[in-house]
Amino acid sequence: MTVPQPAPDHRAADSTAGHDPWAAPPLTPAEEGPTPRPWGREIRDGLLALAVAAAPTALAVGLLWLWLAPRVPLVSDGQAVLLANSEGQQAIGADGTFLLLGLGAGALAGVAVFLLRRAGGLGTVLGLAAGALLGSWLAWRLGVWLGPTDDVAAHAREAGEGEIFDGPLDLGARGVLLGLPFAAVAAHLICVALFGPREPRPVPPAALPWGQAPAANEPGGPPPA
Repeated sequence: MTVPQPAPDHRAADSTAGHDPWAAPPLTPAEEGPTPRPWGREIRDGLLALAVAAAPTALAVGLLWLWLAPRVPLVSDGQAVLLANSEGQQAIGADGTFLLLGLGAGALAGVAVFLLRRAGGLGTVLGLAAGALLGSWLAWRLGVWLGPTDDVAAHAREAGEGEIFDGPLDLGARGVLLGLPFAAVAAHLICVALFGPREPRPVPPAALPWGQAPAANEPGGPPPA
């Protein structure tokens, strides 16, 4: 009497026949890296960062610069307008005041944008840099607009001969406008590096004996039937 033999499992044979013990297992989702963010969200985050960095910093830096910057004293001798103090450093002091205010406001803007968008991203960084640069330019123009008039001749006639009056508020070194965007981007990147979200580290698969195929539920194993 012949004992019936069980039918061979073709699925198991197919799963082991084509297995290469030297082949690297396929990457798991954690090993493949973070999923790219959609462009729509990047654009929205960039516009948000631009708004946060532009309007508040422009208003704060412009008004504080107008209040704290030293004035350049001028005097008229009836024929020309001269510096009341030829050795004064007020013009340099105005540039330095704007730079310090820009660095402080930029750092605060970078931290504020990080608190709103902890994940960071290219759109956030670009929007923050553009908004901070725009805010720096607006702060400069706001201070000049609200400060003493730039019509020095008319101001001298109004003040009278021999009377000291304030010269127009302006920046001699336009490079100080870059202090605000530099501080904003630097502060934001530091916050992301220290306190931003972390990607989970992939778990390496366990080593298998020579020639043994991984199971279907293990990394690198064949898909379940």
